[in-house]
Amino acid sequence: MQYKKLQFTNKTGQKLSARLDLPLDGKPLAYALFAHCFTCSKNLKAIAHISRALTREGIAVLRFDFTGLGESEGDFADTNFSSNVGDLVAAAQFMKSNFEAPQILIGHSFGGAAVLQAASAIPSSQAVVTIAAPADPGHVQHALGSTKEIIERQGEAEVRLAGRTFRIKKQFLDELTVVNLQETLRKLDKALLIFHSPIDEVVGIEHAAQIFQAARHPKSFISLDQADHLLTNSNDSQYVGSVIAAWAVKYLDVHREENKPKNIADNRVVASIGRSGLATEIQVNNHSLVADEPIPAGGTNLGPTPYDYLVAALGACTSMTLRMYADRKGWPLESTSTRLKHQKIHASDCKDCELKEGVLDKIEREIELDGPLDHEQRQRLIKIADRCPVHRTLRSEIIIDTYLKNS
Repeated sequence: MQYKKLQFTNKTGQKLSARLDLPLDGKPLAYALFAHCFTCSKNLKAIAHISRALTREGIAVLRFDFTGLGESEGDFADTNFSSNVGDLVAAAQFMKSNFEAPQILIGHSFGGAAVLQAASAIPSSQAVVTIAAPADPGHVQHALGSTKEIIERQGEAEVRLAGRTFRIKKQFLDELTVVNLQETLRKLDKALLIFHSPIDEVVGIEHAAQIFQAARHPKSFISLDQADHLLTNSNDSQYVGSVIAAWAVKYLDVHREENKPKNIADNRVVASIGRSGLATEIQVNNHSLVADEPIPAGGTNLGPTPYDYLVAALGACTSMTLRMYADRKGWPLESTSTRLKHQKIHASDCKDCELKEGVLDKIEREIELDGPLDHEQRQRLIKIADRCPVHRTLRSEIIIDTYLKNS
């Protein structure tokens, strides 16, 4: 996906590192602001998957590192829940000044509690999403274990969390005792979507119930069956992103372009890939697609392979051509199913091919015609299939001009 590396300043003057993920055509329908989990960073894979799903639907996502985490300035030991909320508000103000104010707030775990608290201070927000969020931010103290007593006794201590060491001060714990998230939820005048797994061992499912009960409508709950707290299975995070995109549009002041005349001055298909992995974003007119490779081939199986798309084009063109021909003839063709398979074969194995050395591409195409057609009509339709424009393109000489775009 396309993105911009950014920085903005929080209220205490520290520079926070951010990344703005953009739709492939660079024209967002709306903007979302994402808050990561406790001691995590904006680069968590689950966040990337959620962001990718949102950008495919035209929603830009700003994700950033809270003060003292990731690539942001500041000392984590001097932060607390209120400073996280302040960072969110600063991020929203930065978006408003430089792009567009966020209409969607998304928070994971501790970040979910933060976006609930920050929502009232971000007037542009119309929809709030929590993922595995605690109903009380004080719940984060459970992650400290026995170190909590040391912090209370000595004023600070080092804590080992997720393989990294963090210094936490007593002020962090003290500040949590004055936060009343239940009252915040009762006053939340935004659409709310709650994601939670019933087997979450870090933040129990009862927290989702408390959030849901305290909030006013419109509110929705989605169970992330079999998901863990950090959504380490990419299928879970991709699902979350796609559901958010479908749900949020109902509450946003956006207008999709499907019914507007398209400017055909530049009707190119755009394919874009990032610095790692094989997943490729594709923009075709107003449609967003993704291509990838299977896991054994080094991909992540997020979408069809390039050859899948090639064969799919032939299948779609075949079915459309038969539909139009049958309609023009007035034949009783009820439906058509075209099944295709692509493979590489040795030229020596092809008896009818002119080329006798090397490797050839072979596509098997099976056509199923449903309807009270007679034998002659069926045979004629099979011949018409070879007249499909994509079929003709694949069988003809193709010219591909490649050039480098001027920077």
